[in-house]
Amino acid sequence: MIDNFAKEYLHSDLREMREAVLWKLDGLVEYAIRRPLTSTGTNLLGLVKHLSIWESRYFGEVFGRPFPEPLPRWDNTGERGADMWATEQETRNEITDRYRRVWEHSDATITALAIDSLGYVPWWPRPNVKLFNILVHVLTETSRHAGHADILREQLDNSTGTTAAYATQQHDAAFWDAHRAKIERAAKAAVAKPDHASSTKSS
Repeated sequence: MIDNFAKEYLHSDLREMREAVLWKLDGLVEYAIRRPLTSTGTNLLGLVKHLSIWESRYFGEVFGRPFPEPLPRWDNTGERGADMWATEQETRNEITDRYRRVWEHSDATITALAIDSLGYVPWWPRPNVKLFNILVHVLTETSRHAGHADILREQLDNSTGTTAAYATQQHDAAFWDAHRAKIERAAKAAVAKPDHASSTKSS
């Protein structure tokens, strides 16, 4: 009973986080989903591409159920980082549709296997794993990148949230300028406080 509950609980959260990542692309033009928005080049479509490739590996070859489409080799050092951005030849639909096909393949693996089913992750230092380990890992990774996507989308149009139903109500530029100014004033005021200054020195 508890094993089934744990598996369904983790699986349900994973489904929600997948949808949240894809939703971050909705309503954006092509350039916006591809453009690098951090100093290391992080971008929205690249996050989807990255998640699709790695989820397909974790719920595929790790359990002897390889995803039936060609993937780049995980141990090809020359291609490291290529999964984090989309080339001009790769379309939005190509990447997002593949992610949804990966979901179907992963869901079939999760449904078919018991939570303590054994798998093997050759790129991990301790490669012998169970489905439970992989569910937690992929959920954690997807949630982490959903957070990245949230910040990237906020930089583009100030929108936040995990679904359309829970999206933060939009405000105009004047509201956000005032809000940031308030936080900036608090940050500067905190630096001037003697107790904050002493705690910084001791850390």
